[in-house]
Amino acid sequence: MLKRLFDLGLAATMLAVVWPVLLVAAVLIKLDSAGPVFFRGVRVGRHGRSFRIFKFRTMVANADKMGGPSTAADDPRITRMGRFIRRFNLDELPQLLNVLKGEMSIVGPRPEVPQYVAMFTEEEKRILTVRPGITDWATLWIGNEGKWLEGSDDPEKVYLEKLWPEKHRLQLEYVRRQSLWVDCQIMLKTLKVHLFDRFKPEAAMPDGGR
Repeated sequence: MLKRLFDLGLAATMLAVVWPVLLVAAVLIKLDSAGPVFFRGVRVGRHGRSFRIFKFRTMVANADKMGGPSTAADDPRITRMGRFIRRFNLDELPQLLNVLKGEMSIVGPRPEVPQYVAMFTEEEKRILTVRPGITDWATLWIGNEGKWLEGSDDPEKVYLEKLWPEKHRLQLEYVRRQSLWVDCQIMLKTLKVHLFDRFKPEAAMPDGGR
């Protein structure tokens, strides 16, 4: 209950602060390409319940019918405005609405698409015992997922082989250690990454590991 109250207060405060950014981004998305402002893809949440996530649309309309769910930075489906939005993770901000609805938390394992959840082992299904979140240890470790997949002929294979094992290890570690103190640590680290580290020169992507 305390975590839920914390989520509600923080999500409402953040929306009150960033709504001008959301409005400008929405207008630019509409001007840049045909299609809706939001992408409402299906994700699997707590206890395996499906919900539709709020994300700014960064790809051409019907992109899900033109390729898989793993998206490389050089994916031709990404729009011109979408590349800018993805660079600064602005596409994730609308998920504050999912937090208000109780479908997500500020901190928690990133929600997966149903086809990936169907591949979970019995141990990995423990990830579904908590609300999915906007940020977590795995999100911080991966950073810009599109850069990992850039240049690959099979982004989904790279995702499953290089990112999937460590991502789930970190998510399971969060499930075991979850607390408001851990959430605060992750939020402070996320704030540091987006306010300071984002503007540092990009290093070469590692082959795997932390």
